[in-house]
Amino acid sequence: MLGEMEVAIAAPETQPAGPPPVLRLERLSKTFGGTRALRDVTLEIAPGEVHALVGQNGCGKSTLIKTLAGYHAPDPGALAWLDGERFELSGVGDRHDRLRFVHQDLGLVTELSAVDNLALSRGYARTRLGSIDWAQQERTARALIGRFGMDIDVHRPLKEATPVECTVVAIAAALEGWTGGGVLVLDEPTAVLPHTEVERLLEIVREVRRGGTSVLYVSHRMNEIFDIADRVTVLRGGRVIGTRDVAHLTPQALATMMVGEDVDLSVRREAPSTARPAALEARDVRAGVLRGVSLAVGEGEVLGIAGLPGSGRETLPYALAGAWPGPVSGAMRLPAQSDAWTDLAEDDTARIPLVPANRTTEGVIGAFSVKENLTLPMLGRLRGRAALARRREDDLVDGWIDRLGIRAAGSDAPITTLSGGNQQKVVMARCLALGSQVLALCEPTAGVDVGTRMQLYDLVAEQARAGVGVLVSSSDEGDLIGMCTRVLVLRHGVVATELTGDQITEPNLLHAMEGS
Repeated sequence: MLGEMEVAIAAPETQPAGPPPVLRLERLSKTFGGTRALRDVTLEIAPGEVHALVGQNGCGKSTLIKTLAGYHAPDPGALAWLDGERFELSGVGDRHDRLRFVHQDLGLVTELSAVDNLALSRGYARTRLGSIDWAQQERTARALIGRFGMDIDVHRPLKEATPVECTVVAIAAALEGWTGGGVLVLDEPTAVLPHTEVERLLEIVREVRRGGTSVLYVSHRMNEIFDIADRVTVLRGGRVIGTRDVAHLTPQALATMMVGEDVDLSVRREAPSTARPAALEARDVRAGVLRGVSLAVGEGEVLGIAGLPGSGRETLPYALAGAWPGPVSGAMRLPAQSDAWTDLAEDDTARIPLVPANRTTEGVIGAFSVKENLTLPMLGRLRGRAALARRREDDLVDGWIDRLGIRAAGSDAPITTLSGGNQQKVVMARCLALGSQVLALCEPTAGVDVGTRMQLYDLVAEQARAGVGVLVSSSDEGDLIGMCTRVLVLRHGVVATELTGDQITEPNLLHAMEGS
């Protein structure tokens, strides 16, 4: 059945009409040890088009981009043309200057300003005496950023900027010195952006295209693909499954190409049939912008937390989990553990397992293995008489790898060798292994593919059926619709609206968040 489906999907590819492609790749393969990450990939990008590249985590997208960027050298036999001229994909940091990149981590120094970050990309302007011409550097920064309709304080450290402002600075740095043409590669540019900022970023992509630059756009968000892209190429298992005109596709058909089997994108969680006792209660929680939030999460309930940036949505799970870096006040209790209320101002210990919003900076330790990342918070439980009980640790890790379908070379493999979706599963496994009756998830599907997204939805539903109370804070309305039975919408640090059951729709969520 699957083989028949793959034959049907891999029908003759759509060829762009008009002038020859601005970028063409043929027979691009890449092998790491005994693993072939890319297999004879052919890709064409037409002049002035937005070409989406999609596929499940681990399908080869990152390897393809890193090969184009010169981070990896391809296997022998790869061919590449840019603007009709042959060029070598040689690796070791070598790349064609008309290929520019904005990687998912943006590559910015957030302690520095936009002026400095743009100068680091192409060098500082100099006076005739050789000193830095700061006035010219500021004018250059304002002109580059102003092209995208953004008014940014170019002297403020980027750690104080919004995600979309940082993304704009990264795009401006990538395009500095360009007069048009070539290809700009955007790798998951909206992975952590709320919906209010996604459209601003997409308009910037349109502006880039209007300037004559082609865009290779990598994203897991289906709505973005259908909003911005002209054509889409699907990778699966390192191979090109097909290239299609987006106008001739549906989200369901694209998901099927990516996963290799039918995927139900209309999933919705059913509420528990009867009321259940509370797994978590909180009252008058204040932290950051929060101005007194009270809530209860029932056993087996999946409670969503929604809101615009700055509403307190991002703060609440951290405050409840004991992970907020600033002052916290209010009280909470976990009835399964104790009837006593905990004063949050006096007790800042870890209270409930938290899957953090930023997997890279908060969720995993890059220098550690899969095993070390998974067992880090439970080493005390795994101690033998004098040292760590290695066999018990291995059994625990292997069990969770199997249960969550984590794809890794082994438990001792560096966590950085895993795809983003599999790293997210490791973080989830670490929290679930603690056996808590409450779990807090922040941006649980950021940067994961549609197949992994559905697996995470199923995993959360499984935990809810086992009686675990789950708190989900997300800027992705699809997560709230697909996982939650009730959603609290925050505005200005307080609960403004509560939605339940069939009320949880994208229009209702957006209206509630915006107060319209």
